[in-house]
Amino acid sequence: MKELVEKGISYGGDKAEFLEIRSESRKYSVNFMKNGILTSSVEGTDSGFSVRALHDGGMGASYTNINDWKHLKKVIDSAISQAKKASSISDISLAEEEIHRDFWTVEQKKSIEEVPNEQKVEWLSEIEKSLIAGDIRVVARIQVLRDALNEKHIMNTEGTEISSLLPTIEYFYFIVVAGQNGTEQAYNQLGWTGGYEHWERWDPMKKINDNAKALFNSIEHGKTLKNGKMDLIVGPEVAGIAAHESSGHPSEADRILGREAYLAGESFIKPDMVGQRVGSDVVNVVDDPTVPNSFGYYKYDDEGVPARKRYLYKNGLINEFLQNRETAAVLGTRSNAAARASSWDREPIVRMSTTFVEPGDHEVEELFEDVKYGVYMKSFTEWNIDDVRYNQKYTGREAYLIENGEVKGPIRRPIIELTTPTFWGAVDAVGKDLEFVGATCGKSDPEQGVDVWTGGPHMRLRNVYMRW
Repeated sequence: MKELVEKGISYGGDKAEFLEIRSESRKYSVNFMKNGILTSSVEGTDSGFSVRALHDGGMGASYTNINDWKHLKKVIDSAISQAKKASSISDISLAEEEIHRDFWTVEQKKSIEEVPNEQKVEWLSEIEKSLIAGDIRVVARIQVLRDALNEKHIMNTEGTEISSLLPTIEYFYFIVVAGQNGTEQAYNQLGWTGGYEHWERWDPMKKINDNAKALFNSIEHGKTLKNGKMDLIVGPEVAGIAAHESSGHPSEADRILGREAYLAGESFIKPDMVGQRVGSDVVNVVDDPTVPNSFGYYKYDDEGVPARKRYLYKNGLINEFLQNRETAAVLGTRSNAAARASSWDREPIVRMSTTFVEPGDHEVEELFEDVKYGVYMKSFTEWNIDDVRYNQKYTGREAYLIENGEVKGPIRRPIIELTTPTFWGAVDAVGKDLEFVGATCGKSDPEQGVDVWTGGPHMRLRNVYMRW
């Protein structure tokens, strides 16, 4: 496929102002188990070419999954023809970028290819047995184990040429626990780049069983409190979803410019709001594709721009937007490598990678010691946020009462509902710890779901309104 990309650039390079060709090949396996029954076990390969052309302000794109020169030549001609037709109605440009040539990969100590599918199914079966062996009634159980070897080659007429081989692994589960006082449900997604050496590190069996125990404890012993203002400590999972939804998404430049308005929504952030306060001075939210083995890891984005750490909120101030080359040209800046495409048949648009609250300088115990009466929301069962990422709601899954600095009994489904500035403005202390969880972030039309990490440390919010 690499040779065809090179031939395509040579063929179409003088027919448009800018031409970019991306080839992708993904060798994957998926095992789906429901209530102990392996309902699907699939291994396969998916591959294709993406072509983008720019001519006199017009952009064209075309795709093919047929790996031969005849079809690639056809989609190159199609993309260039589209670009020329679009030039009469659009004025697209790309921000300047240096030429980069590189090959990058992520090391595997226990490679995906050396783990037989039978072993993957056995792991799921062992987890299933552990769930039904105990006293807790886990009445519904879904497990999905996916892995893929993603080979990619990107080349453009400016001279950039990037090749990569990225191994990804994802484990997803959904459970429903029943007790005398009702039911509760939970899901979680573990994901990483690298090989199966990380399976033991993430320990899915422990995570799913701990989750089942916490749900049962909430069902049987969870209390409700009187609505009102109180202190709130959130765990890394809650900090992570808040960072993703109310910092990452509103910082996407295409949302800010209105390109996603009728698809995924807009943003409360406007182009002139850099430097405006959106949280307390201890709040730092970053998006960093270079976190080792993260689920959203990459060394170069899908436009061949080198990845780097990006501060979205810095000391509580709006600091930087996520940019691809198109949005950067509109806003008079440079791309910060946020262009990602979910597959060969999708265009690279502005996306997150690993979005998290940066750790602070407090021990976790210190956060609790100074709370006389409040709630510890360790994880969430539900979240909602509006189309401009301003009004948001989080419902706790595993949550506990805090009295005089001590964590007491479980609380069932506490709810915090507030605006983005109110949430981040209430944060007065951030822990030194840091944890991540995998996720799939959806956006655009046709929809693109990309691998990401969310996360953060424990955080303390002062005097926020809680309800049940």
